[in-house]
Amino acid sequence: MGDRVPGFSTLSIHAGAQPDPTTGARATPIYQTTSYVFDDVDHAASLFALQTFGNIYTRITNPTNAVLEERVAALEGGTAGLAVASGHAAQTLVFHALMTPGDEIVASKKLYGGSINQLTHSFKNFGWNVVWADPDDIDSFARAVSPKTKCIFVESIANPGGIVTDLEAIAKIAKDAGVPFIVDNTLASPYLCRPIEFGADIVVHSATKFLGGHGNSIGGVIVDGGSFDWSASGRYPMLSEPRPEYAGIKLHETFGNFAFAIACRVLGLRDLGPALSPFNAFLILTGIETLPLRMQRHCDNALKVAEFLQNHPAVAWVSYAGLPGDKYRSLAQKYCPKGAGAVMTFGLKGGYDAGIALVSNVQLFSHLANIGDTRSLIIHPASTTHRQLTDEQKIAAGAGPDVVRLSVGLEDAEDIIADLEQALKA
Repeated sequence: MGDRVPGFSTLSIHAGAQPDPTTGARATPIYQTTSYVFDDVDHAASLFALQTFGNIYTRITNPTNAVLEERVAALEGGTAGLAVASGHAAQTLVFHALMTPGDEIVASKKLYGGSINQLTHSFKNFGWNVVWADPDDIDSFARAVSPKTKCIFVESIANPGGIVTDLEAIAKIAKDAGVPFIVDNTLASPYLCRPIEFGADIVVHSATKFLGGHGNSIGGVIVDGGSFDWSASGRYPMLSEPRPEYAGIKLHETFGNFAFAIACRVLGLRDLGPALSPFNAFLILTGIETLPLRMQRHCDNALKVAEFLQNHPAVAWVSYAGLPGDKYRSLAQKYCPKGAGAVMTFGLKGGYDAGIALVSNVQLFSHLANIGDTRSLIIHPASTTHRQLTDEQKIAAGAGPDVVRLSVGLEDAEDIIADLEQALKA
C-alpha cells in the first residue's frame, strides 16, 4: 500500500497477520502448544535474557496471541499490546507493574461493578488502596491525587450507565500529577473512541465484550500508549530500576516506548500467570474482523431502542448519551462521534420489583451477566452484577434499585423493541 496509512476496517482484518510461513494458511492458525524448540543453547539464553524476541512458553508468548496483541494495539494507536485471560487479569497486571504496598489508585466512581469490587476489596490484599473521584466533577480527580497516587483509572463509556467520560480533562490532571492515565475502553471499542488520542497512557479491554463480540470467549488486552516517561520520577521502579531477574536490565531504558507492555509480560504475566488460551485469541481475532460493522449496527439499534424507551409510560428516565438532550450528549459527540455504543440504562417507575418483572418476561433478550454480544442482553444490576455493593455505592455507580441495563444486539431493531414492549406490558 506504499505510504498510505490503512483505514480502521483494513486494520481490523489485516493488522498483525501474515499468511502462515509454513503452510500458506491465510487465517491465523491456532498455535495450540505449550512450548517451543530453541535453535541452540545460545538462542535459548538470549530469549531468557530478553536479548532476542521469540517464543519460550505459551504462558508468556504465543504466535496466535501475538497477532491479537498487534491488531488491538494498531486499532488503538498504541505501541504494543499484551493479551491475557480476562479484562480483570488485564487490570491486575497493569496495576501490578505500577503499585507497591500503600500506594493509591484514583478511580472513577462510574465503573463496572466487578471493577469496583476488585479495587475496593481484592486489591487490599496487595496493600493497594483506591480513592474515588466523580467524573461529573472533574476537579474531584485533582483533589483525590496525593503523593501516594500512582495512576488515574476511568472507563471511556462507563458500565452500566453508558455515560461518557471527559478523557481530555482527566488526562491533563494525570499529566500535571506525573502519573499515568489508564482508560478501560471496553464499552466503546477503538471503533468509537481511541483514548490515546485524548491523553491516555494505557488502555485496557475486556476482549470478552465488543472486541470478540459473540459471547464465546473470555479475554483481556493491555495496550501501551508509549507516551509516559517511566524514568522521570523514580516512582515506577519495575520499569526504571535494574531488574535482577534479567541481569540488571532497565526495562524503560532498554525498550523505550513499549516498555510498559514488556513489563506487564515479562514480570506480571510471567509470574502471576493469567495467560490467554490461543483458541480464545483465535475467536477474538475472528470477531475483530467485523468490529466496525458490528459496532455501527449496535449504535444504530441502541439509539432506536433508547428513543422508544424515552417515550414509554412505564419508564421514568433513560441514560444513553446518543439521545438529544442527554447530559453526556456533547461528550459523546466529542469522544464517540460515530455513536454512543450499545449499552444503556433506564429506570422503571415501579422500582426494584418492576426491574425483576421485566427481566423475567423478555423473550428475545437474554437475561445474563455480559455485554457486547451479537444478541440483545438484559440485566437488573442491583440484584446481580452490583449486588455486593452498598445502596449508596449502587446509586453512585448508576445501578440503583430501579435501573435496568441493556446491551442492544444486532437483531432487527423492530424485533428488539417489540420484545421490550410486550415485557413492559406484562
